[in-house]
Formats: sequence, C-alpha cells, structure tokens
Amino acid sequence: MTTALDYFKQTGTVVVSDSGDFECKLLNFVSKLSSNDATTNPSLILIAANKPGYSRLINTAVEYGKSKGGDIDAQVNATMDRLLIEFGKEILAIIPGRVSTEVDARLSFDKEATKAKAKELIALYESVGIKKERILIKIASTWEGIQAARELERDDGIHCNLTLLFGFGQAVACAEAGVTLISPFVGRIFDWYKKTTGKTYEGDEDPGVQSVKKIFNYYKQHGYKTIVMGASFRNIGEITALAGVDFLTISPSLLEELNKSHDKVPKKLDASAGKLSARDAPIAKVSFIDNEPEFRWTLLEDQMAFDKLHEGIKKFAEDGETLKKLLREEAFCLSGCAYHSDYLIHYRLCRILLVDDNC
Repeated sequence: MTTALDYFKQTGTVVVSDSGDFECKLLNFVSKLSSNDATTNPSLILIAANKPGYSRLINTAVEYGKSKGGDIDAQVNATMDRLLIEFGKEILAIIPGRVSTEVDARLSFDKEATKAKAKELIALYESVGIKKERILIKIASTWEGIQAARELERDDGIHCNLTLLFGFGQAVACAEAGVTLISPFVGRIFDWYKKTTGKTYEGDEDPGVQSVKKIFNYYKQHGYKTIVMGASFRNIGEITALAGVDFLTISPSLLEELNKSHDKVPKKLDASAGKLSARDAPIAKVSFIDNEPEFRWTLLEDQMAFDKLHEGIKKFAEDGETLKKLLREEAFCLSGCAYHSDYLIHYRLCRILLVDDNC
C-alpha cells in the first residue's frame, strides 16, 4: 500500500536522513528515501554512540588525538575532529551521497578560523580515503560564516551547508555567496513565534513553513542554484506543507511516521523556472554583496532570526565545551592513571549532548 513517504518522494523533494545512527536508522531508511545523503553533528553522533558497537570509533578518535602530541587541549581538539570524521566515514560507507560535518560553533564570528577548520576537516577526510566532493562543511549563517563559505566554495572547491539560518536576509547573502546548500530551521522559527504570540500554527500558516517557502520561491525566481534544505521539524504537517522544496532533512522518528501514514501528499512548491502558486507574489530582488552593515542591520531588525541565530551558536558552543571537558577528564587524564576503563569513557560521552542540531 502506498505510504505518505511514497507520495512525498513523488513531489520531487530529496529527503535526507538526520541521524548519526548509521548501523540502524540509516540502514532502515536509505532504501526508502529519494536521497542518499545524510546530515549529522556531534550531538547526534553521541546519541548514536550510546551503543557498544560505536565504542571503536571513540577509541580510534582518542588514539588519534594522543598521537598528535602537544598539550591536552590540542589533543582533545584533535580527538573531537577525528570523531566527526570517523562517524562521517562510516555513514559514507553505507550511502553513495554526501554527509554534512560541522565546524566548531565558537568559530562562527571568525572567517579565517572557519576556513582553516574547514580545510582541516577536509584534509582529515582525505587522509581516510574520502574525497571532498562527498562532504558538506556545516557553517553557521553569520556574516563571517557566509563569507568564509563563499571563499571556500570559490577558491577551494569545498562545498558548504549554511546552518542556523532563520532570516530572509541570511538566505539572500548565502545565495549571493554561491554556497551549495542552506538549512533553514522550520521548527525553531515555529517555537519562537509560538512562545512570543501564544498562538498555535499549522500547515501553511506555520511561520517556519512560510519562511522556507519565501526563500525557495525567491531563489527560483532569481535563478540561484543554492539548494534549500528545510530542517528542524516539529510534526509531519510542517513537512508535507513543504512538499516540492529542494531537500528536507528529517529525523528517523518523523520518517517513520510518514512511512506509517497513507495520506496523500500533494506538491506545494514547484522549482521549475520559479513557478509560483496563485497565492504567491513575486519577490523583489535585494542584495548584500560586500555590504556587511546592511546585512547586520537587516538581521538586527528581524528579532526572531537574531535571537535564534545567537541562541543556537551559544548552545552548540556550550555543548562542544562540555564534550571536550569530558574527553579531557576521562580519555586523557585517566589514561595516565593505574585504573582506566574504556567503558567509563564511552558511558560518560554518550550521556551528554542530547540536543538535535536540527531540532
């Protein structure tokens, strides 16, 4: 019997699994999806790592960090980077497409440091036999992040996924920078408006859905090639309201819900030549090229986008520091002690960061 997921695939939207659990969830869904891509991040990876089969990846990352030498902080940073690459490599062994790997959120306001870290991650992937064409480097949609992505794409051929994107101005600047893909966060936009107004929104009236539709229509009207990948969903109503958008990254739980439903899913968005529905008006072209002050002012005027961008960066940075602290205490300090338990390291790592990057 035809499922809602089957109907959804017929709308032309590419579905990306949002998970680090490659042994279970990705294997279950990869045959059902119209995509062979995946997106992940340290938080999702550590949720998935709460299984004995993944301890080998943590151990490999720790040994790599120790082999780099230097002080403990340098070794911990190297371990973090290698852990991302280990999970990315395992996922890419299953799927023929691309995986997104995230730059440290603390670098979100430093263009040069973001570029350097992106190149380090690509070099690490290449050292384990993965070509850069299979990687999307995930960068926060700050002015500095967008400019870093522009130079990485243009000068180094490194494809970028601009995340923590909440405002139209951010989306315009990303398109002008020629980034490969953006990830506007539908659910977090919904959360902000629900909290601010006290209202409940559904389907086409959802502010997150409206935001992604506007970005999608603007890109298609004005011929931008940047892929729009909606992310962060609260329910399948938000997902089906965006049927026809370029990509959607969906958690395994919502994919399962779509797969159990038999409701038809009509196409809501059309990528062909910027075709608009009867209720969608053309959107005038705007520009932020080499205009940092105007970009910052536009972001400041959009209270929701300003709040959620900075909240997201702060939270991701805090989570990263928590993980590094545990790595430092458990993997590195205990390694010089008489008693050392790989299980303890594994257990402590896997109980933190229970926050989905795209939630």
